[in-house]
Amino acid sequence: MTGMEFASYAMDVRRSRGRRHFEPQHPYRTDYARDRDRVIHSRAFRRLEAKTQVFTTRFSDHFRDRLTHTLEVTQIARTVAGTLKLNADLAEALALAHDIGHPPFGHAGERQLDLRMREHGDRFDHNLHALRIVEQFEQRYLDFPGLNLTFEVREGIIKHSRDYRPEELPALAEYLLGERPPLEAQIIDRADEIAYNAADLDDGFEARLLDLGTVRADVPAFDAAYSEADRRHPQAPQKLKINEALKRIIDFLATDLIDNTRRQVVASGAKTVEEVRQTGKRLAAFSPEAADVCASLKRFLGARLYSHPALAEERDRSVAALEALFCFFLERPERMPAQYAGRAHREPAHRVVCDYIAGMTDQFLLRQFQELLGVPAGRER
Repeated sequence: MTGMEFASYAMDVRRSRGRRHFEPQHPYRTDYARDRDRVIHSRAFRRLEAKTQVFTTRFSDHFRDRLTHTLEVTQIARTVAGTLKLNADLAEALALAHDIGHPPFGHAGERQLDLRMREHGDRFDHNLHALRIVEQFEQRYLDFPGLNLTFEVREGIIKHSRDYRPEELPALAEYLLGERPPLEAQIIDRADEIAYNAADLDDGFEARLLDLGTVRADVPAFDAAYSEADRRHPQAPQKLKINEALKRIIDFLATDLIDNTRRQVVASGAKTVEEVRQTGKRLAAFSPEAADVCASLKRFLGARLYSHPALAEERDRSVAALEALFCFFLERPERMPAQYAGRAHREPAHRVVCDYIAGMTDQFLLRQFQELLGVPAGRER
């Protein structure tokens, strides 16, 4: 890794804090490339295919699931990292791992698990759960537990989207909670934002839950992009003009993230990863103009799509099934698979039940609900 290829503030894999368990270097893959491959080959990564992003497969097979969303985030992250001369292998590994801790039914499932855990003085956080997945639950190798990922990937898994106070999580002090993560981790949350804002609009149109006129009236950036597509190709099908508008929004936001992050780094004076870590704020960020675009997209999607009755009804049924299963296993831990039932004798039962449910796919949870409680999901009341 030379200065000509990477910026001075890029994470040099040769300066990695390394793995928990020593492994010799691979002859032609960097440690971050190996981490990327280990995430891809993990069971938790494969399960993302059957976890909800926004729409379940009941609507269509064409909508994003948690896996296809992850791939879209990864492509944006690699582009941003490469253009900023950051370590694209590290950025890719982090993007691929950024959602592996999500439970069934998206953010609604996460909120419900967190509610149940807080009743026991605990919590559920999908980033912290993802760390436990790669450290404990994935068992693929003879020589060590977990995936034995490098420090920087483990750190980025928990810190890519938020900062934790050191006193908040003393057990994770090794991850330098008082410092910012490297830029490769910082760009992941912004790439995630670009991907889901555009994709959720696209899927909302495909599901016919969003009206083009309403989107154009409420989201000025989309209206401007659509108007330009319409001006250049007035006879084109509406769907293709929508595609062009969304493409323009992605390009605008990704370009802004690159340009503004570069400006922020220069303004901070940071020349090394350690200096990036010591800055008082994250340097990977949108400009105020692009941040306003993202905010308007989020407001619109929150008001017009995520709360749409067609989605809310199914989401409520799914979350009710999750809650019922949580209570069932808490009262009858022996009904979980042997490895979890055994853990429930040694560890707090609520934590073990949470781990088991968080690893389920949407359909597996609904099948468990029907088989164990004897009623189809949605008829529990």
